[in-house]
Amino acid sequence: MEWKWEKITMDLVTKLSKSSIGYDAIWVIVDRLTKSAYFLPIRADYKMKKLARIYINEIIARHGVLVSIISERDGRFTSHLWQALQKALGTRLNMSTTYHPETDGQSEHTIKTLEDMLRACVIDFGGSWDTHLPLVEFSYNNSYHKSIKCALFEALYGRKCRSPVIWAKVRESQLIGPEIVQETTEKIMQIKEMLKTARDRQKSYADKRRKHLEFKVGDRVLLNLHGKE
Repeated sequence: MEWKWEKITMDLVTKLSKSSIGYDAIWVIVDRLTKSAYFLPIRADYKMKKLARIYINEIIARHGVLVSIISERDGRFTSHLWQALQKALGTRLNMSTTYHPETDGQSEHTIKTLEDMLRACVIDFGGSWDTHLPLVEFSYNNSYHKSIKCALFEALYGRKCRSPVIWAKVRESQLIGPEIVQETTEKIMQIKEMLKTARDRQKSYADKRRKHLEFKVGDRVLLNLHGKE
């Protein structure tokens, strides 16, 4: 039986404008079961030794050793150091390819949606985008996901997220309380709109590419015998 945070998909969102402290990329790590994610600010020139330390501190320390990782063919994730680390941990590595049975629509769609949203956030928040990244992560993880029919937080922890009532849908005139609460609420609402826009855009792309196939009795088809692990 598959468990939460045993199998992940990850990608690097690069070529971002630099934050005030020099970050110019985001390491996106997504749990394939619950779709919950981490958005880790990094610099594109980080070597694998640095990324491996971040991985241990942010992922292993929270979820333990993973069963498998699907990643893009970035040179760092095909390096001897990364492969040796995962071999020592007992984690299977899979590179994302068109024909890989695990790299089908859902994980790829999630990554593309997140990349779209994150790039929009970087543009909107300017040089301070890295300081807003925790709120972006919170907003995404507390959003409803159609494929699992609940919020990602709920899928991960088994309960709804407890958050201030003010973070629900409210009119601008209703924002009250300390300045930091008002500011946070406004950012959350802004990020939710970006996420909705990103999802709508990716759905539109997917709908345009989708082909409706019809089969008749007697038609020959190719059967893929490689089931998902």
